[in-house]
Amino acid sequence: MRKISFADINIFIVNYIFNWRFRIAKLTKQSKIIRKIIDKGLFEDDDVTVIPNTIKINKTIEAEKSEFIPTDILKEVIEKIDDIVIMNSCLCRTSNNCKDYPQDIGCIFLGPTSRKIPQNLCHKASKKEAQDHVDKADAAGLSHIIGRNKIDSIWMNVKPKEGLLTICHCCPCCCLWKVIPQLDDKISDKMHKLDGVEIAIDNSKCIDCMKCLNEICMSEAISFKDNAIQINQNKCRGCGLCVNICKQNAITLKYNDKSIDSIVNKLQNLVEL
Repeated sequence: MRKISFADINIFIVNYIFNWRFRIAKLTKQSKIIRKIIDKGLFEDDDVTVIPNTIKINKTIEAEKSEFIPTDILKEVIEKIDDIVIMNSCLCRTSNNCKDYPQDIGCIFLGPTSRKIPQNLCHKASKKEAQDHVDKADAAGLSHIIGRNKIDSIWMNVKPKEGLLTICHCCPCCCLWKVIPQLDDKISDKMHKLDGVEIAIDNSKCIDCMKCLNEICMSEAISFKDNAIQINQNKCRGCGLCVNICKQNAITLKYNDKSIDSIVNKLQNLVEL
């Protein structure tokens, strides 16, 4: 009989309280003391960047004779790190019993701390396998986030957290970060849009089908005002899920020159584990 690990116990707890996450997040706005406790316990030193899903994005970023689409950023990071594991399933989607997106597309964890993750939860992967996993997640319609998440080191009971880099593949219905609108800004601001990315709406193409309003946007940046779909750029995290859901091609994801600097700077910072 396999010995029960702390991670097994933590998974049981997470599965049990997963649907309470919105209530817990709201408490961060109601009490400064609770916000500080939750921030210290679950989000301390977090730094997370959203990488858009690229299925409907044709534009590449040209820099120094190289071309990038957003997921190439993830592949570049993977290429620079030797310790790689892929989780056997997505904790968020299994906890939520997701029916719309694959539960077996789990996070990728990078860095020396990933060696300590219980082997029953993951498997060691080559760089090529991890890069293919990113493409698989992309094809499934998932957006990506990359960064250091303290909560990952907690539920898996692994340390130090500084040696663990997370690449999550997020669906709009189950992602833990769907709590962003309920979190206090001091916590939610730790999840960034990739610099230079902007979601734009062409209302001349929009037929007001409202599909982009049906819980697609994790940050609740899309609204219907003055008889038109509008996107709040201050709230938008640039995940690109609304781009994929729009059958009229009325929503597009655009870049500007800031994206190039963002790619270079993020790569330099994140690979220094």
